Amino acid sequence: MNVARSRTIRTERLSTHVRETGDGVPVVFVHGNLSDGSAWEEQLALLPTGFHGIAVDLRGFGGSDPAPVDATRGVGDYTDDLISLFDALQLGAVHLVGHSMGGGVILDLATRHPGRVLTLTPVAPVSPYGFGGTRLDGTPCAPDFAGSGGGTANPDLVKLMAEGDESDASPLSPRNVVRTLYFPAPDVVRDEEALLRGILSTHLGDGNYPGDAESSENWPGVAPGSRGVLNAISPKYFDWSGLPASGCRAPVLWIRGDLDAIVSDTSMVDLGFLGASGYVPGWPGAEAFPAQPMIQQTREVLSRYGPYTEHVMDGTGHFPYSQRPDEFATLLHTHLS
Repeated sequence: MNVARSRTIRTERLSTHVRETGDGVPVVFVHGNLSDGSAWEEQLALLPTGFHGIAVDLRGFGGSDPAPVDATRGVGDYTDDLISLFDALQLGAVHLVGHSMGGGVILDLATRHPGRVLTLTPVAPVSPYGFGGTRLDGTPCAPDFAGSGGGTANPDLVKLMAEGDESDASPLSPRNVVRTLYFPAPDVVRDEEALLRGILSTHLGDGNYPGDAESSENWPGVAPGSRGVLNAISPKYFDWSGLPASGCRAPVLWIRGDLDAIVSDTSMVDLGFLGASGYVPGWPGAEAFPAQPMIQQTREVLSRYGPYTEHVMDGTGHFPYSQRPDEFATLLHTHLS
């Protein structure tokens, strides 16, 4: 197996930490929120000969610069950082693999820079209309996009992250996030320590995670601010539904777990679903604030894009590539070829 080499590359925008294996055609792996490029080390090691694997730490995560995120550009800062990295490495078109928020980043990149993409492999990608507070067609449940953005983060989790908590004493501890949200059950968790380190390496603050927030007269009382991670994926600013009209024709392999608790039509971190389930008081009802149909939204946009493959890994959660790495690698390598 390939052993990843680590380095930091100074681009025109910031210093970006990467892990790399192999040589040849570039395959760029982009991590999700509360994670970093280390989550992809196993897949880097499994890449076949002839591919140059590159796992990136996005700004504010892992070993990259904790530069603030201008959320009014959606994930535009992340996209521009990647393009700047490709230019620094003298890469032309690349294969792109992105998980969760990183799936949204690669789809945004393909929409904005279709000529830089060979194939797309979004893994449990954030919906084309962002995270939280939208109906099937992407229209917001509230005019100020209440129910999305930096104010939706759990303050207890943020506090424990700031303290560097590695215990499982609190149900909301970073370790229990891995055990209860990243995987469908504690007994199938793999690489727990690495995923925990990924969470704890996240830079905190209004410019990074979770971002700032505004108060709202609409349920649940918070609306997105203009800075930071969760605002960057708020539907107020984030939207990759323009992919079908972008001119990009890269083949798409969409991989997801059927037991995903995060990116789902019944997401345990979507306030619409939590309100309907009785976990958040004052829910105004399904007509006013339905659970976000994330899977349906992604399927509808990809159906307009053109031929794509949706592969559901049965029995897996939000990290299917970590839970069953060999199965995921087989799917990915077939797609790359």
